[in-house]
Amino acid sequence: MIIPAIDLINGKVVRLLKGKFDSKHEYFFNPLFYINHYINNGAKKIHIVDLDGAKNPKKKQISLFKNILSNIKIPLQIGGGIREQKDIDFLFNLSSISQIIIGSSAIQNFRKVKKWFKIYSPDKIILAFDIKIDVNKQKIIFINGWQNNSDVNLELIMKKFINIGLKNVLCTDISRDGTMLGPNIDLYNDITKKYPNISFQASGGIHSLNDINNLKHSGVKDIIIGKAFLENKFTFKEANSC
Repeated sequence: MIIPAIDLINGKVVRLLKGKFDSKHEYFFNPLFYINHYINNGAKKIHIVDLDGAKNPKKKQISLFKNILSNIKIPLQIGGGIREQKDIDFLFNLSSISQIIIGSSAIQNFRKVKKWFKIYSPDKIILAFDIKIDVNKQKIIFINGWQNNSDVNLELIMKKFINIGLKNVLCTDISRDGTMLGPNIDLYNDITKKYPNISFQASGGIHSLNDINNLKHSGVKDIIIGKAFLENKFTFKEANSC
Protein backbone atom coordinates (compact mmCIF):
# COMPACT_ATOMS: atom_id res chain seq x y z
CA MET A 1 0.00 0.00 0.00
CA ILE A 2 1.12 3.54 -0.75
CA ILE A 3 0.58 5.73 2.34
CA PRO A 4 0.93 9.52 2.11
CA ALA A 5 2.77 11.13 5.03
CA ILE A 6 1.91 14.34 6.87
CA ASP A 7 4.42 15.70 9.40
CA LEU A 8 3.22 18.50 11.66
CA ILE A 9 4.94 21.28 13.58
CA ASN A 10 2.90 24.01 15.23
CA GLY A 11 -0.15 23.07 13.18
CA LYS A 12 1.68 23.31 9.86
CA VAL A 13 2.65 20.63 7.34
CA VAL A 14 6.44 20.38 7.19
CA ARG A 15 9.26 18.17 5.98
CA LEU A 16 12.60 17.86 7.72
CA LEU A 17 15.92 17.19 6.05
CA LYS A 18 17.55 14.10 7.59
CA GLY A 19 15.47 14.59 10.71
CA LYS A 20 16.92 18.00 11.55
CA PHE A 21 14.44 20.41 13.09
CA ASP A 22 16.54 23.38 11.99
CA SER A 23 16.24 22.23 8.37
CA LYS A 24 12.48 22.19 8.01
CA HIS A 25 10.42 23.32 5.06
CA GLU A 26 6.85 24.50 5.64
CA TYR A 27 4.08 23.93 3.10
CA PHE A 28 1.39 26.43 2.31
CA PHE A 29 -1.89 24.58 2.90
CA ASN A 30 -3.32 23.25 6.16
CA PRO A 31 -3.16 19.53 7.04
CA LEU A 32 -6.77 18.76 6.13
CA PHE A 33 -6.26 20.19 2.64
CA TYR A 34 -3.50 17.67 1.90
CA ILE A 35 -5.23 14.79 3.67
CA ASN A 36 -8.48 15.30 1.75
CA HIS A 37 -6.53 15.68 -1.49
CA TYR A 38 -4.94 12.27 -0.95
CA ILE A 39 -8.25 10.67 0.03
CA ASN A 40 -9.97 12.11 -3.05
CA ASN A 41 -7.24 10.52 -5.16
CA GLY A 42 -7.71 7.09 -3.64
CA ALA A 43 -5.60 6.91 -0.48
CA LYS A 44 -6.84 4.24 1.94
CA LYS A 45 -4.67 5.27 4.90
CA ILE A 46 -2.71 8.38 5.98
CA HIS A 47 0.48 8.52 8.03
CA ILE A 48 0.55 11.46 10.47
CA VAL A 49 3.35 12.42 12.86
CA ASP A 50 3.25 15.13 15.51
CA LEU A 51 6.86 16.30 15.43
CA ASP A 52 6.26 18.73 18.28
CA GLY A 53 5.11 15.80 20.41
CA ALA A 54 7.98 13.60 19.24
CA LYS A 55 10.49 16.25 20.31
CA ASN A 56 8.69 17.08 23.57
CA PRO A 57 5.70 14.97 24.71
CA LYS A 58 4.41 17.91 26.75
CA LYS A 59 3.82 19.83 23.52
CA LYS A 60 1.59 17.37 21.69
CA GLN A 61 -0.80 19.07 19.24
CA ILE A 62 -3.93 17.69 20.87
CA SER A 63 -6.47 20.18 19.50
CA LEU A 64 -5.12 19.72 15.98
CA PHE A 65 -5.50 15.95 16.19
CA LYS A 66 -9.06 16.32 17.49
CA ASN A 67 -9.85 18.44 14.44
CA ILE A 68 -8.19 16.05 11.99
CA LEU A 69 -9.66 12.89 13.45
CA SER A 70 -13.17 14.31 13.64
CA ASN A 71 -13.04 15.12 9.92
CA ILE A 72 -11.38 11.97 8.56
CA LYS A 73 -13.16 8.63 8.14
CA ILE A 74 -10.36 6.43 6.79
CA PRO A 75 -7.73 4.73 8.96
CA LEU A 76 -4.75 6.76 10.08
CA GLN A 77 -1.46 5.68 11.57
CA ILE A 78 -0.54 8.26 14.14
CA GLY A 79 2.70 8.92 16.01
CA GLY A 80 4.66 11.52 17.89
CA GLY A 81 5.07 11.80 21.64
CA ILE A 82 3.07 8.72 22.62
CA ARG A 83 4.51 7.91 26.02
CA GLU A 84 1.56 6.93 28.21
CA GLN A 85 -1.53 4.73 27.97
CA LYS A 86 -3.73 7.82 28.19
CA ASP A 87 -2.16 9.06 24.93
CA ILE A 88 -3.22 5.84 23.20
CA ASP A 89 -6.70 5.87 24.68
CA PHE A 90 -7.17 9.48 23.57
CA LEU A 91 -6.33 8.62 19.96
CA PHE A 92 -8.34 5.39 19.85
CA ASN A 93 -11.36 7.13 21.36
CA LEU A 94 -11.22 9.59 18.47
CA SER A 95 -10.61 6.95 15.82
CA SER A 96 -11.01 3.28 16.71
CA ILE A 97 -10.04 2.19 13.20
CA SER A 98 -6.57 3.73 13.32
CA GLN A 99 -3.18 2.43 14.46
CA ILE A 100 -0.65 4.08 16.71
CA ILE A 101 3.05 4.50 16.01
CA ILE A 102 5.39 3.89 18.92
CA GLY A 103 8.99 5.03 18.58
CA SER A 104 11.02 6.26 21.54
CA SER A 105 8.95 4.42 24.15
CA ALA A 106 9.77 1.08 22.53
CA ILE A 107 13.44 1.74 23.21
CA GLN A 108 13.18 3.49 26.56
CA ASN A 109 10.47 1.45 28.25
CA PHE A 110 10.11 -2.09 26.92
CA ARG A 111 7.95 -3.27 29.83
CA LYS A 112 5.41 -0.52 29.29
CA VAL A 113 5.13 -1.17 25.56
CA LYS A 114 4.91 -4.91 26.21
CA LYS A 115 1.86 -4.15 28.35
CA TRP A 116 0.35 -2.12 25.49
CA PHE A 117 0.78 -5.09 23.16
CA LYS A 118 -1.41 -7.12 25.51
CA ILE A 119 -4.03 -4.38 26.03
CA TYR A 120 -4.46 -3.24 22.41
CA SER A 121 -3.08 -6.21 20.41
CA PRO A 122 -0.02 -6.09 18.12
CA ASP A 123 -2.26 -5.38 15.11
CA LYS A 124 -3.01 -1.90 16.45
CA ILE A 125 0.63 -0.95 17.05
CA ILE A 126 3.36 0.01 14.59
CA LEU A 127 6.86 0.25 16.00
CA ALA A 128 8.88 2.99 14.31
CA PHE A 129 12.62 2.43 14.22
CA ASP A 130 14.54 5.40 12.83
CA ILE A 131 18.10 4.34 12.15
CA LYS A 132 21.52 5.50 11.10
CA ILE A 133 23.97 2.94 9.78
CA ASP A 134 27.38 3.39 11.40
CA VAL A 135 30.86 2.62 10.08
CA ASN A 136 30.55 -0.95 11.37
CA LYS A 137 27.31 -1.48 9.38
CA GLN A 138 25.29 -1.48 12.61
CA LYS A 139 21.73 -0.18 12.37
CA ILE A 140 21.58 2.22 15.33
CA ILE A 141 18.21 3.56 16.44
CA PHE A 142 17.67 7.26 17.14
CA ILE A 143 14.88 8.54 19.39
CA ASN A 144 13.05 11.71 20.52
CA GLY A 145 12.29 12.98 17.06
CA TRP A 146 15.61 11.65 15.74
CA GLN A 147 17.56 13.90 18.10
CA ASN A 148 19.25 11.32 20.34
CA ASN A 149 21.35 8.22 19.69
CA SER A 150 19.89 5.34 21.72
CA ASP A 151 22.97 3.12 21.16
CA VAL A 152 20.49 0.30 20.54
CA ASN A 153 20.92 -1.95 17.52
CA LEU A 154 17.87 -2.66 15.36
CA GLU A 155 18.33 -6.44 15.43
CA LEU A 156 18.49 -6.47 19.24
CA ILE A 157 15.21 -4.64 19.73
CA MET A 158 13.51 -6.61 16.94
CA LYS A 159 14.30 -9.86 18.73
CA LYS A 160 12.77 -8.61 21.99
CA PHE A 161 9.53 -7.51 20.37
CA ILE A 162 9.15 -10.52 18.08
CA ASN A 163 9.07 -12.62 21.24
CA ILE A 164 5.91 -10.78 22.37
CA GLY A 165 4.07 -10.82 19.04
CA LEU A 166 5.45 -7.92 16.96
CA LYS A 167 3.73 -7.60 13.59
CA ASN A 168 4.27 -4.09 12.15
CA VAL A 169 7.48 -2.09 11.80
CA LEU A 170 8.16 1.24 10.10
CA CYS A 171 11.89 1.50 9.41
CA THR A 172 13.41 4.77 8.22
CA ASP A 173 17.01 5.43 7.22
CA ILE A 174 17.40 8.94 8.63
CA SER A 175 20.24 9.75 6.23
CA ARG A 176 17.78 9.44 3.34
CA ASP A 177 14.73 11.13 4.86
CA GLY A 178 13.71 14.35 3.13
CA THR A 179 16.61 14.14 0.68
CA MET A 180 14.77 12.58 -2.29
CA LEU A 181 18.04 10.81 -3.11
CA GLY A 182 16.38 7.41 -3.23
CA PRO A 183 15.51 4.92 -0.49
CA ASN A 184 17.97 2.50 1.07
CA ILE A 185 16.95 -0.58 -0.90
CA ASP A 186 19.74 -2.70 0.60
CA LEU A 187 18.35 -2.03 4.07
CA TYR A 188 14.87 -3.25 3.16
CA ASN A 189 16.17 -6.27 1.24
CA ASP A 190 18.11 -7.21 4.36
CA ILE A 191 15.42 -6.80 7.02
CA THR A 192 12.57 -8.33 5.03
CA LYS A 193 14.67 -11.46 4.50
CA LYS A 194 15.74 -11.62 8.15
CA TYR A 195 12.20 -11.12 9.44
CA PRO A 196 9.80 -12.59 6.85
CA ASN A 197 6.84 -12.64 9.26
CA ILE A 198 7.00 -8.89 9.96
CA SER A 199 5.02 -6.39 7.87
CA PHE A 200 7.56 -3.67 7.11
CA GLN A 201 6.88 -0.12 6.05
CA ALA A 202 9.58 1.82 4.21
CA SER A 203 10.17 5.56 4.24
CA GLY A 204 12.89 8.05 3.41
CA GLY A 205 14.37 9.34 0.18
CA ILE A 206 11.66 8.29 -2.27
CA HIS A 207 11.65 10.60 -5.29
CA SER A 208 10.63 8.58 -8.35
CA LEU A 209 8.23 5.89 -9.51
CA ASN A 210 11.27 3.67 -10.04
CA ASP A 211 12.00 3.95 -6.31
CA ILE A 212 8.51 2.63 -5.62
CA ASN A 213 8.98 -0.34 -7.94
CA ASN A 214 12.33 -1.15 -6.31
CA LEU A 215 10.80 -1.01 -2.84
CA LYS A 216 7.95 -3.31 -3.86
CA HIS A 217 10.50 -5.86 -5.04
CA SER A 218 12.38 -5.53 -1.72
CA GLY A 219 9.54 -7.19 0.17
CA VAL A 220 8.13 -4.26 2.17
CA LYS A 221 4.37 -4.22 2.63
CA ASP A 222 3.77 -0.45 2.70
CA ILE A 223 5.59 2.59 1.34
CA ILE A 224 5.37 5.92 3.15
CA ILE A 225 5.77 8.96 0.89
CA GLY A 226 5.88 12.55 2.05
CA LYS A 227 8.05 15.10 0.31
CA ALA A 228 7.75 13.64 -3.20
CA PHE A 229 3.97 14.13 -3.08
CA LEU A 230 4.18 17.57 -1.52
CA GLU A 231 6.64 18.70 -4.19
CA ASN A 232 4.66 17.14 -7.05
CA LYS A 233 7.35 14.71 -8.20
CA PHE A 234 4.49 12.39 -9.08
CA THR A 235 0.86 11.99 -8.09
CA PHE A 236 -0.70 9.55 -5.66
CA LYS A 237 -2.53 7.90 -8.56
CA GLU A 238 0.76 7.40 -10.44
CA ALA A 239 2.43 5.95 -7.37
CA ASN A 240 -0.49 3.66 -6.64
CA SER A 241 -0.48 2.29 -10.16
CA CYS A 242 3.15 1.12 -10.02
